[in-house]
Amino acid sequence: MWVCKNIGAFDLPERSSVAINIVMKTGKSAGRRKRRGSSEAEQLPLFKPRGGKRPRAGRKPEGGRAGSPHRERPELKARHPVHIVLRVIPAVGNLRRRFTYKAIREATLTTARREDVRIVHLSIQRTHLHLIVEADDKNALASGMQGFQISAAKHLNAAISRDKPGPRRRGTVFPDRYHAEIITNPRQARHTLIYVMMNWRKHEEDRVEPMRSWTIDWFSSAVYFPGWAEYGDEAFLWQGPETYDPLVVYQPRTWLLREGWKKCGATISYREVPSANA
Repeated sequence: MWVCKNIGAFDLPERSSVAINIVMKTGKSAGRRKRRGSSEAEQLPLFKPRGGKRPRAGRKPEGGRAGSPHRERPELKARHPVHIVLRVIPAVGNLRRRFTYKAIREATLTTARREDVRIVHLSIQRTHLHLIVEADDKNALASGMQGFQISAAKHLNAAISRDKPGPRRRGTVFPDRYHAEIITNPRQARHTLIYVMMNWRKHEEDRVEPMRSWTIDWFSSAVYFPGWAEYGDEAFLWQGPETYDPLVVYQPRTWLLREGWKKCGATISYREVPSANA
């Protein structure tokens, strides 16, 4: 409760005496002071609102590194191939083994039954896959990659669980959405072909036995590439091991992968190594 008390008059120079009232507090405040310019007292919300942009918000990556951000995929034209990167969780182990190779090959066989999406090249590395894909549009690409991942996960889980006690492994193999880069010009096409087919040299797999003696990577579709400089006039010169079953891929239909990449170099040498920073 507030009261006003008159304490009298004071003599002020050159001014008339005035009475001064002093406000004295005799109890608790009757209400909160209103803000200047506000007709009503501001009421704070009881709970903080949910949603909206916040620091460190969103689903965290399940693997050791973040995957491709969840943004809408750009439109895709049929004449433009796409470079795809798929990473696997650590529990899957090294993909460059005979039984995991066979599991991924089964997935390429499943995808090859489609006409609207086509795997042209594939490279299997220890922790991830590189693919060069042609698709009619972005919906065909999304559907085709979903089918490939489901098939690959099924066969990889079965292969990993084989000859091991306990129940068969189930669950996630590819933890995040795939990274996709659309190829739109000859220079980019040539760079991507080198990067995918020679990725094993970037990771120094060619310095490990028995791969030290390999000319090309047999854990990839490089054997189907007709533009090796070392072939000369005789394409498909190199032969794989006797028990080798190549990955199931398509011959390219897009101009960029058939002829366009040659605008920046007529052939590619198997000795080329992708940039370590690429």
